[in-house]
Amino acid sequence: MTRIYLNNGWLYSPEFKAEMTKSDYTGNFEIVRIPHSFTVTPFNAFSTDIYQKNALYRKTFKTEASWNEKKIFLTIDGAAHESEVFLNGKSLAVHKCGYTAFTVDLTNSLNPTDCENVLAIRVDSRESLNQPPFGYVVDYMTYGGIYRDVYIDVKNPTFIEDVFIKTYGTEYTADVKLSCENRQSPYKVSNKLISAKNVPFTTDPEKEIKLWSPDEPYLYTLITELSDESGNLIDSKETRFGFRDIRYDESGFYLNGKKIKIRGLNRHQAWPYVGYAMPKNMQIEDADILKYELGLNEVRTSHYPQSHYFLDRCDEIGLLVFTEIPGWQHIGNAEWKDLAVQNVREMVLQYRNHPSIFIWGVRINESMDDDEFYTRTNALAHELDPSRPTGGVRFLRHSNLLEDVYTFNDFSFYGTNDGCLPKKKVTKTRKGYMITEYNGHMFPTKTFDNEPHRTEHALRHAKVLDAVAGHEEISGSSGWCMTDYNTHKDFGSGDYICYHGVLDMFRNPKVAAFVYQSQQDSKVVGDVLSITSSMDIGEHAGGARGDVYIITNAESVKMYVNNIFIKEYTVAQSPFKNLSHGPILIDDYIGHRLVDEDGIKEKHSVPMKDMLFALQKYGVDKLPFFIYILYMDIKEVFRNAILLQ
Repeated sequence: MTRIYLNNGWLYSPEFKAEMTKSDYTGNFEIVRIPHSFTVTPFNAFSTDIYQKNALYRKTFKTEASWNEKKIFLTIDGAAHESEVFLNGKSLAVHKCGYTAFTVDLTNSLNPTDCENVLAIRVDSRESLNQPPFGYVVDYMTYGGIYRDVYIDVKNPTFIEDVFIKTYGTEYTADVKLSCENRQSPYKVSNKLISAKNVPFTTDPEKEIKLWSPDEPYLYTLITELSDESGNLIDSKETRFGFRDIRYDESGFYLNGKKIKIRGLNRHQAWPYVGYAMPKNMQIEDADILKYELGLNEVRTSHYPQSHYFLDRCDEIGLLVFTEIPGWQHIGNAEWKDLAVQNVREMVLQYRNHPSIFIWGVRINESMDDDEFYTRTNALAHELDPSRPTGGVRFLRHSNLLEDVYTFNDFSFYGTNDGCLPKKKVTKTRKGYMITEYNGHMFPTKTFDNEPHRTEHALRHAKVLDAVAGHEEISGSSGWCMTDYNTHKDFGSGDYICYHGVLDMFRNPKVAAFVYQSQQDSKVVGDVLSITSSMDIGEHAGGARGDVYIITNAESVKMYVNNIFIKEYTVAQSPFKNLSHGPILIDDYIGHRLVDEDGIKEKHSVPMKDMLFALQKYGVDKLPFFIYILYMDIKEVFRNAILLQ
């Protein structure tokens, strides 16, 4: 097989006309490169109308002599949202999903050898389309354009159409699907396993197999070869995969027999200005940020399948992936539902060899129960991939559970209550249970909010993580969310942005990001240290500093002021007892200085230090009454405090 990428040199028109698909049309076009977005958007405060278009891409290519007696296929990895492919003015196919790939057979519509072909692709991004995720409101912008790769594959008439590798521990089976023009001819299919180091095995493969896991993401390649009866090679296909065994039950999530507590975030595949249209290197960078900067072991691709470049990187670095079909709350009519079922088919078939994917999301995010509809989606996922469990993200307590795992968006935490609900208050099922969203809209936070707000945001993430860690029956959680994102006018902060991320849209960290970073082992990633305040009084009402926390993965932190030792803080002092490294409250800025530098007696220094700390924390006018009661009989200390006021 030969693959030819067609990402360069496209002509683009923001308005589609049927005559544009033909070679003799010479109207105004803009020259663009794939990945491409219909519109370069402002950073914020823009309407979705700016990208809702029925547009056209056009490109010419020559029929090569080497293509004689070959099959020629065009693949579009992602185009938002309805696409129609034309070749030489003839419509060949329509695809109604903006988040999965589709392939079109061009063979019988090509012009003769050495002649030019006109390839045209109509892309409709209007939200009036009767397909997921459209039909009502959507809490994220959906953009428009061909935003993933476009390529041509040149194949023999008989070829390997698909290979699906199912693994159970160190054992595997390979389901090979052939496309054969002459089914009377005998063919031979053989498989050769290549090790994680990309070399053939020297001895028995089963003795050398290493399992894929977040800590050790070993990958293997299966080379599948198709030969004729004489032994001549007709086609070959390389499939990368990982050996691992998945089990999900009421006690939790198990990978290779080891229980893993899931700690992750949700991700939108959007960036400022260009929407979805980001190339391979940026997809890789997002995966690396999640794994190495934020220290996560899981990501949920909300609310649609995402780039294979992103998933490939998750495979390589050991980042578990929860992926789901497109949608947000709304369930449409019969035609709409049929397309959603087709979305399940395309998602599973296209992504099932990624070892990082540990569960399929087969419900429309946060939709109501629809047993007939979800019986179809769940059954199809199991039919196409019996090796993975299914889930369906809901906000409903005691929802009907047709899938294998009850996946629940728990937004019960409002700041002063328990960080999450126990499983028994959400569902009585004896199946697995996972929290798939928390925080988010409960406490939107901008990078330019004041310090108390950003600190509270971080503490809310810590409190939920701590609560989840304390519930054995909860397999883990995905917080909402990785980054801020543009949204529709019905949501967000009035400027078309949801400030729900632990990172901003440019991937810059907020204070909450360090809560996740600090859960990593310092021996593996090095030291993480962040203080939730710059100590600038102008950040705080009345100059009262409030609570300040140390966020770190170190076992202890020593605090100094101008090289003078104040206090050593240890991980044991954190109030977040279920976290390996919870935030630690700073409760002393003075240390022994009153005695050492000012000659205050030891017995007087302690209450005086407490008074000074209270003044810094609460301010002069808001001292709690207990401060006065506590020290009213210590005249010297009280007099000094009054003087300070």
